[in-house]
Amino acid sequence: MATIELKHEISPEEEMLSVFERNEETSEPQTQKLRETPEDIKQEAIINSLAFHPKEDILAAGDVDGDIYLYRYSCNDGENKELWSSGHHLKSCRKVAFTSDGEKLFSVSKDKAVHIMDVVAGKLVKRIPKAHSKPINALLLVDENVVATGDDEGTLKVWDMRKSTSFMSLKHHEDYISDIVADPAKRTLLTSSGDGTMGVINLKKRRFELLSEIQDGDLTSVSIMKHGRKVVCGSSEGMLYIFNWNGFGATSDRFALQAETVDCIVPITDSILCTGSMDGVIRAVNILPNRVVGSVGQHIGEPVEEIACSWDKRFLASCAHDQLIKFWDISGLFAMRVNDYRQQKKKDGRLKALSNKAFGGVGDFFSGLLDVNEPNRTEDSDEEDDGESERD
Repeated sequence: MATIELKHEISPEEEMLSVFERNEETSEPQTQKLRETPEDIKQEAIINSLAFHPKEDILAAGDVDGDIYLYRYSCNDGENKELWSSGHHLKSCRKVAFTSDGEKLFSVSKDKAVHIMDVVAGKLVKRIPKAHSKPINALLLVDENVVATGDDEGTLKVWDMRKSTSFMSLKHHEDYISDIVADPAKRTLLTSSGDGTMGVINLKKRRFELLSEIQDGDLTSVSIMKHGRKVVCGSSEGMLYIFNWNGFGATSDRFALQAETVDCIVPITDSILCTGSMDGVIRAVNILPNRVVGSVGQHIGEPVEEIACSWDKRFLASCAHDQLIKFWDISGLFAMRVNDYRQQKKKDGRLKALSNKAFGGVGDFFSGLLDVNEPNRTEDSDEEDDGESERD
């Protein structure tokens, strides 16, 4: 005898309740905390160099033991992840840099070698041993085939990586090369050095052109600002030296920060750069008009080794002698405008906090902007530059 099934008609209320029950079963517990910045990354040794991947939330770090680490970072609590580590360098890794496509990672070391790692596999794909006769300190990837390196005794080499050979070797500095930059056209290389000078190299003609006048202290870093019209060098004496493009012989302006040193600089916008110093403070500085606009963050009492800006310009990463990699929110710097008139110092002498993680963190990024601290500076005459009034 056939069994007759009774069909139960589902009411709209029951159907809605069933949907809620299914959602509850499939949904994950909402326990994950979203942070303003990624968590600090604790290292076993002091980090010398940082580099952000050009397209993804990935950070590379090289330490004093010669190890290289690759991390995926996230603002989700607990989701920073080490992707791989490499111990191929025999001595301190001093600089790391990604290729423009993000597929390879270059590194240079005190062991005088240049290494190239496969980013996905975490494997060494090329090694140039004894690339210099002295420890290598500076690295710049000019394009996908051309790489520049600088060593502890002032020698600059430019390499054709298709052949793994250098086609230019220049000894124009008397002390270590601290930093190298290239103009957007890839025609000119600029080098900063511990001998207090900036070097100018014509890359297309493959020749050294000139040295700047000797400045006070070591020149620790170099960056191109103001749509390519200005070059800024940091100094171990806490000074920023500003050069006009095509006027590299002598500075057009100089700006003393209230910091013992300027050990590293990174451009954030065309007018604002960030500096790292021995006092552990990371400052945001506007160039022309020259003004410290505030503190991005700090490593309390620990010298800052290097700072780097993320691919999406949202974060600044910093490393210091506290063996921490820290992340700072710099997104507000892009909307900042500094008025071109002299401002009064704050009576308490403190820097304006530009993020909630900086000392004296604020909820309103722009509150009190007109009261920010202004260090002493030397004055030059005003000149017109490409239709824009600036102090040259």
